[in-house]
Amino acid sequence: MFIDNIKIYLKAGNGGNGAVSFHREKFVSAGGPDGGDGGRGGNIIFRVDTGANTLLAFRYKRKFVAEDGGNGMADKKHGKNGADVIIPVPQGTLIKDPESGKIIFDMASAEEFVVCKGGRGGWGNRHFATPTRQIPRFAKSGTAGEEKEVLLELKMLAEVGLVGFPNVGKSSILSRISAAKPKIANYHFTTLSPNLGVVSVKEGKGFLAADIPGLIEGASEGQGLGHAFLRHVDRCRLLLHVVDVSMADGREPLDDMIKINEELSKYSSELATRPQIVVANKIDSTLFEEEAVEAFYSYCKEKDIPVINVSAVTGEGLEELVKVTAEKLRELPPITVYEPEVTEEDEVIDKSAITETTVRREGQRFVVEGQWLFNFMGKINFSDYESLNFFQRVLVKNGVIDKLREAGIEEGDTVSMYDFEFDFVY
Repeated sequence: MFIDNIKIYLKAGNGGNGAVSFHREKFVSAGGPDGGDGGRGGNIIFRVDTGANTLLAFRYKRKFVAEDGGNGMADKKHGKNGADVIIPVPQGTLIKDPESGKIIFDMASAEEFVVCKGGRGGWGNRHFATPTRQIPRFAKSGTAGEEKEVLLELKMLAEVGLVGFPNVGKSSILSRISAAKPKIANYHFTTLSPNLGVVSVKEGKGFLAADIPGLIEGASEGQGLGHAFLRHVDRCRLLLHVVDVSMADGREPLDDMIKINEELSKYSSELATRPQIVVANKIDSTLFEEEAVEAFYSYCKEKDIPVINVSAVTGEGLEELVKVTAEKLRELPPITVYEPEVTEEDEVIDKSAITETTVRREGQRFVVEGQWLFNFMGKINFSDYESLNFFQRVLVKNGVIDKLREAGIEEGDTVSMYDFEFDFVY
């Protein structure tokens, strides 16, 4: 079974808590605090698996939880760091936000990506000792690990895509020009999933070609099988538009070509402008004097569309097809790598944050609390100007500032958020 779109749940490990401990040793008086720090929670990491070409592994396992960090111990012993969870995915997998559809990361451009970071371990009480507070009886708790649902969408990294109606010979051509062994038969929708093949070129570097399941009229609207796999031609630098010029199925080649291009255009206007080479297949049984065939060649010549005549059965023209395709690829820009669309700010903005946030007034001091806020503050460097600006923007977008105003805060009042306090100026 071919699976190229699936939603999964991810949860990084929580950081371990810091320890409250005091050194106790015979003949040693006033040993002082020696509580160790908590360990870091495990990360959730995606890693490229070059041997995979489907997301089938996620059909039965859709929840991934990393190990929590260990708590700190006495004698300044650090808690154990939580083990990371490594998730292998095929190269070309897009990690997306399921709600907005925005791209978090494209696994075409890197071998590894940390999608959920483990929580930081809390400090032991030894960090809080000062000349005036020599026996701190408190420690810091670890922060929670990040958690989220993500949508995995596979877009193959093939440089060349073979498109066309069912049964025009795409799989047969791929099997002749590469080592791929797709299922081939004389009926519609023999190909139920994209097939990949590495095509060797004598003059230099080869290329990766994908046989996309046959499209039909209305494919962009969900009809047939090919619509489900149109995403796999998104990255293709060049399309080989395979047309059956034998008219064995009673269809006219020009009509086929125009209809497929219309479906590509409906799916993506950018895809419709992708360079094409028309591959006129089954020339071993073509009646060139047929009016419909002549109209097809006249149209291609008029539109300056390159046409290569081939026969997947006899092998005629296939060597020329490979040569021309390789030459064309040298002229085209590199394969598409999608830039992340989800910003760090987007990651923190939470629609439910305003309902989870509590604000209470204690004189001229306003105390703000919330689990999301506690986790978020563990990522902020309050001594850095840019980090503070980021912190302020998130407070505004998550509705915290509005909630403080509703509580009656005025400029100059103190705001307390866990172990961080500041004067309200807005």
